[in-house]
Amino acid sequence: MAEPLYVGVDWSDGGWVAVAFTDDGFDHASVFDGIGECWSAYDERARRILVGVPIGLVESGDPVRRCDDLARSVLGERSATVRTPPVREATRKQRYSTAKRVHKRKSGRELTEHAFALSDSLARVDELLQELPEAAAVIRESHPEVCFRAFAGEPLSYSKRTAGGYAERMRILAHYDRDAAPTVQKAAEAMGDTGVTVDDVLDAVALAYTAQPGDGELYTLPSEPPRDATGLPMEIVYRAASPLVAP
Repeated sequence: MAEPLYVGVDWSDGGWVAVAFTDDGFDHASVFDGIGECWSAYDERARRILVGVPIGLVESGDPVRRCDDLARSVLGERSATVRTPPVREATRKQRYSTAKRVHKRKSGRELTEHAFALSDSLARVDELLQELPEAAAVIRESHPEVCFRAFAGEPLSYSKRTAGGYAERMRILAHYDRDAAPTVQKAAEAMGDTGVTVDDVLDAVALAYTAQPGDGELYTLPSEPPRDATGLPMEIVYRAASPLVAP
């Protein structure tokens, strides 16, 4: 029987970046055009898949999810990396002007272009999890910056897109696992000419380390996640020695 896999998946302009670990460490890295293709590749072996996009969407009313509020509170200067997702109906709109109008009508809030840029990826994940209960049992939401924050034990200082941010995140991963540097290198090499940048690889690796059984425990923001109207949890999963936020 094939070993179970623990997978970190992050969306980037180059596609869905997946880094897969076994219990023993790095197994492989791949890029998929769609989240459905990603699920098909791992549905038989994946024990846990953590994706770096919101799962569990607001239908109407205040669009700010509790998990996003808590994530911002623990990230400090990196809090802007947490974006409030559009309401569910708005994620299905192809044009920003239409999505903005729907989001305003449903929530009373403005929709930023940055948040709209996530819409298609959110809609695809949302549809997958509602159509396939077996996928919803394996795929959970996380956030790379929360993962790094949990591994570090303190807020980070630099953006992931700077040289200082890369060095900071590599130090954090190397402290967590001495094999982190070659793991990142292997994952980056596997990207080939797909256009995936090294910071997206770092994010997927951090998600994979979080998914894989290891030091610390799995916690969620918040500790008792609410569910959206379709039953999907609104949570951000992270691994740490103790909770980042008191229950």
